[in-house]
Amino acid sequence: MHDYIATIRVKGTVVKTVVHAESSVHARLLLQYQYGWNSIVTSPTLAENITPKTPEQQRIDTLKVTKDRAADALAAERQRQKISKALYVISAARKEIYTRPIVP
Repeated sequence: MHDYIATIRVKGTVVKTVVHAESSVHARLLLQYQYGWNSIVTSPTLAENITPKTPEQQRIDTLKVTKDRAADALAAERQRQKISKALYVISAARKEIYTRPIVP
């Protein structure tokens, strides 16, 4: 029996899992029967060459992901504020046009 790693989708969440099987086809069938026919995101691959990360490596990876999410959130907030300011300027210009008296 070999260990195979596959990425699957469970209730909309993508998760990596390990399955013990004799071949990659057998691993795929086991995953399909257990999680559903359309739940496999990536095919099972042999897990012999993969070593687990140390807690320090996991901490660094988590901090990198958190930093990337914060940068994305900052960019999205700046974009939202820019759009909000532009909409305010447009609405103020429209008010000015409609409130100005028409002089013949």
